[in-house]
Amino acid sequence: MHTRRIGDIAVGAIGLGGMPMSIEGRPDEQRSVATIHAALDAGATLIDTADAYHLYANDVGHNESLIARAVATYGGDTSDVLIATKGGHLRPGDGSWTRNGSPEYLKSACEASLKRLGVEAIGLYQFHRPDPAVPYADSVGAIRDLLDAGKIRMAGISNADPEQIVLANEILGGRLVSVQNQYSPAFRSSEPELALCAELGIAFLPWSPLGGISNAGALGSRFAVFAEVAGEHGVSPQQVCLAWMLAKAPGVIPIPGSSRPETIRDSVAAADLQLSAEHLARLDQP
Repeated sequence: MHTRRIGDIAVGAIGLGGMPMSIEGRPDEQRSVATIHAALDAGATLIDTADAYHLYANDVGHNESLIARAVATYGGDTSDVLIATKGGHLRPGDGSWTRNGSPEYLKSACEASLKRLGVEAIGLYQFHRPDPAVPYADSVGAIRDLLDAGKIRMAGISNADPEQIVLANEILGGRLVSVQNQYSPAFRSSEPELALCAELGIAFLPWSPLGGISNAGALGSRFAVFAEVAGEHGVSPQQVCLAWMLAKAPGVIPIPGSSRPETIRDSVAAADLQLSAEHLARLDQP
């Protein structure tokens, strides 16, 4: 697969989002492992997870542990696989989401993620979501401390606005390598963050790029132009969507969530799809 860069590491241009394999509606482990192996077979080397991707209060980090097992049992070379995880978002076990951006919590969460992933340093650790009860600079300061201590190799942030991106990069001493924000045909309000990341040379990782678990399959019916362009190329609307994102900037690396081998194979194929300027202009129309 074509590669793009996060910091000084080259990864496949399409990554794998692990959340659907661990939250509501998650499949059995055999299918999830097969999905992760299919992604690796297809050339995906970025796998995105978080400690909050789980169902119950007693299975925090389910997705991290699942990914660690899947990578460990893969028959091929995994030396170039980058597992990116996040801390600062929590699921108490009742289906709700809460936040904790305190430095103490983030450092303890990182330690727990290190154990689940079975590594000495996490490849990419991201502050999951701003906590209104904690100054943003304090939360990012904890990420900086983890970076300085060698607990993490690279630092990123998620769900951030332009001001937070600039602040985080300053606090990290210019070492911010990624921003993970929601971005899809239905959610285009992150374009200022995408443009800022392109300007700063920071990777931009769109989450839910196909519209989320419940909407991804219907992308073509919800956005007719994506179906039209897909028909002209003989591919799926989902492939067109991901190729459209790749064309936005060299640092865009979509991370479509998947829990089936066939869907991640289709997504990864978008890295080879070239869209004309005319097609891109049509897709850019809101």
